[in-house]
Amino acid sequence: MQPVVHLVVGYCCYAAYTRLDRGEPPSAAPAGVAVVGAAIPDLLDKPLHSAGLVPVGRTIGHSLLFAVPLVLLLWLLARRFDRARLGVAFAIGYGSHLAADIPWHVLSGDYDELGFLLWPVTPMPAYTGVKPIGTIPGVGTEATTLWLEAVIVVAGVALWWIDGRPGLGVFRQAIDR
Repeated sequence: MQPVVHLVVGYCCYAAYTRLDRGEPPSAAPAGVAVVGAAIPDLLDKPLHSAGLVPVGRTIGHSLLFAVPLVLLLWLLARRFDRARLGVAFAIGYGSHLAADIPWHVLSGDYDELGFLLWPVTPMPAYTGVKPIGTIPGVGTEATTLWLEAVIVVAGVALWWIDGRPGLGVFRQAIDR
């Protein structure tokens, strides 16, 4: 999944949680924390891979062996400082990233690429990239995961817009300073 799509999925998952939990759209700070949480695996792994420190771009940050203790630690710290909602938002964002990376490999049958979930205990082969998901009837064009990701981004941005664009005010204030 493309990194920007993970941000949108993180927001959508947290927005769904707040609607189920409180019946309202998310507020700015937790929504932002969910988006940051969704970005962390790629922010850790992509630079490490580019620097040649790990063999592929899904290792440490994408491993449950790292993610679970990190999320638990941050959730406990957030609770300690009476900011439990931020801890939950981070957990949802981070978890959404890992969960969103799974379906493409399952649908394409590339089960060995799920090795990132328990890396370094399980090997992680090189990522094969965009996956085909079928042919569009009558057109003969092959649809790929990028098409579905584009739909996810458009739907996620629409949801964010409907929710009142939480977090946009923070950026506006920063620019005005």
